[in-house]
Amino acid sequence: MVNKVILIGNVGADPDVKYLDGGIAVANIRLATTERYKNKNGENIDQTEWHNIVLWRGLAEVVEKYVKKGMRLYIEGRLRTRSWDDQNGVKRYTTEIFADNMQMLSRTEDNNITTSRSTTSPSTFTQSPSSMPADDNDDLPF
Repeated sequence: MVNKVILIGNVGADPDVKYLDGGIAVANIRLATTERYKNKNGENIDQTEWHNIVLWRGLAEVVEKYVKKGMRLYIEGRLRTRSWDDQNGVKRYTTEIFADNMQMLSRTEDNNITTSRSTTSPSTFTQSPSSMPADDNDDLPF
């Protein structure tokens, strides 16, 4: 089975970062992706989708430090749907993207870090499944 999401979009608001017991960081951001197409009258139509992104531990700390509203991000992750009962007892659902990899594709004004799509760029951040940095010395052929 594969559960993989790849998005490139703009951050809609400054990240919301919280620290749980034990100092574990979790960040939530809203990412907008826009599809542009022409309708039957030849008019350009923009259709924007908003995505809820959840980043944990090291990725959350990077987001807290460098990501601001309006920045363009590349996000890789997986879909998760959770449910809860609201105050009236109605079951509610939300679908989120749990990020495993993030690249900053735009410049941060505060730190003058220019980012690119290069995987060797200091702007590429990955969260391994065990929440530890990935081992670059593995034997995978790719």
